[in-house]
Amino acid sequence: MPYHHGDLRRALLDTALEAVGEQGPAALSLRDVARRAGVSHAAPTHHFRDKTALLTALAAEGWALLADSLRDAAADGDFAELGVAYVVFATSHPAHFAVMRAPGLARADDPELEAAMGQAREQLESGVRRFEDGSTRDAATTALAAWSLVHGLAALVLEGAVPLKPDADVAELARAVTSRLHPPT
Repeated sequence: MPYHHGDLRRALLDTALEAVGEQGPAALSLRDVARRAGVSHAAPTHHFRDKTALLTALAAEGWALLADSLRDAAADGDFAELGVAYVVFATSHPAHFAVMRAPGLARADDPELEAAMGQAREQLESGVRRFEDGSTRDAATTALAAWSLVHGLAALVLEGAVPLKPDADVAELARAVTSRLHPPT
């Protein structure tokens, strides 16, 4: 995808996502991203001072996209659909998801990343609060339990540990798993 003119930052992000999808986030290099984008090896440094800055931008973008997906799912009012949205996001944005869950590759103290992660976390926790209205259970712990379940399912699907048929519907699989999340009776 050689860059011609327009938004170089976006072109670099898209090219980096492609590279992450092929090689994983740890193998990413600014030089390779520049080569793939058809720009000089110094061009990425106009937007990203180093590989960590590029990965941080990808992680922040991924968390923001996830927060948007969760917000849309929350509008339906069904708690389980938040989990479905998480798994669908992860499996339809595998490069973003890989960067988001790669500890130490992004700057955890980046304000944009912190804000995007906070928005996603808030969507999960607010979904739990609505789901457990009146319950005596700790909403933050319940949100962590639900997040762990759907994150694990997404990782298992992406790693091929959950074999899916070519025509399999990831949302239906996620819905079947998240249907196990019911308030205590």
